[in-house]
Amino acid sequence: MDIVKSEWNGYEKLEFDFEGRACVLMCPKTPTDDKKWLYKTEYFEAFPNLSFDMLERGYYIAHMQNKTRLVAPDDTDARARFCDMLIGEFGLNPKCGLIGMSCGGMQAVYFTAKYPQYVALMYLDAPVMNYLSWPLAMGISQNNCTEEFLQNKDMTIGEMLNYREHPIDQKEKLLKSGVPIIMVAGDCDKTVPFIENGQLLWDYYKANNAPIEVIVKEGCDHHPHGFDDNTPLIDFIAKYY
Repeated sequence: MDIVKSEWNGYEKLEFDFEGRACVLMCPKTPTDDKKWLYKTEYFEAFPNLSFDMLERGYYIAHMQNKTRLVAPDDTDARARFCDMLIGEFGLNPKCGLIGMSCGGMQAVYFTAKYPQYVALMYLDAPVMNYLSWPLAMGISQNNCTEEFLQNKDMTIGEMLNYREHPIDQKEKLLKSGVPIIMVAGDCDKTVPFIENGQLLWDYYKANNAPIEVIVKEGCDHHPHGFDDNTPLIDFIAKYY
């Protein structure tokens, strides 16, 4: 494997290809004894404060390029092989923590539903859970990406009305997996409205008396993800991983 080494914000950055996909592995200066790591599923360089906070605490941060942000099935399967490679080649922990922001949230959901054996916890931030809300904008979302989605899925609007594989449709598998979830969202999100997306998962977990931590940021739109002070996220990760 050819690895290009560089530095990003004072941490070693390894870049390499895996199955034709560009990958990144950020290395902590002092790794945890069991080489814990977080897998940021999308938008690797966006809102990186939590990544830096966790690098400081000894966690590796990984990312693999996706064919599409809209969850092609082979992207989900490639994630499992990516995990196997990182575990085997770099000696990382058999489980990772998932960071899923926006589209990355639905990527994390599909992956955990299918491959829970790789996942220690999920941090979902303004996750897409309902395609009719986003990208199809059939509810109150003000961000319409219908053409991108239908071309990606090779489906029509009529077919989408009968679609039963939305991220929220993975809720039973998520519940069965037992993977701890912390979810963060803004109550004024105009792109991926919380009440049409994350709220659906929260309501399902509450109805089943299942634990989930949810933080709703008052007056916050879709961005920014995370917090100025990421202590709630850091504490959650430390508690479950």
